[in-house]
Amino acid sequence: MIKQIEAKELFDGESVVVIVHGGERYQLRITKNDKLILTK
Repeated sequence: MIKQIEAKELFDGESVVVIVHGGERYQLRITKNDKLILTK
């Protein structure tokens, strides 16, 4: 089974969250058009 998380739960009212993977930091952001962008 694949784990599913609602974006509103992940972001908790913020527009950017930082995800750390393999020692690297990534930013997951909600755009003005309500899209998601992941950047390193």
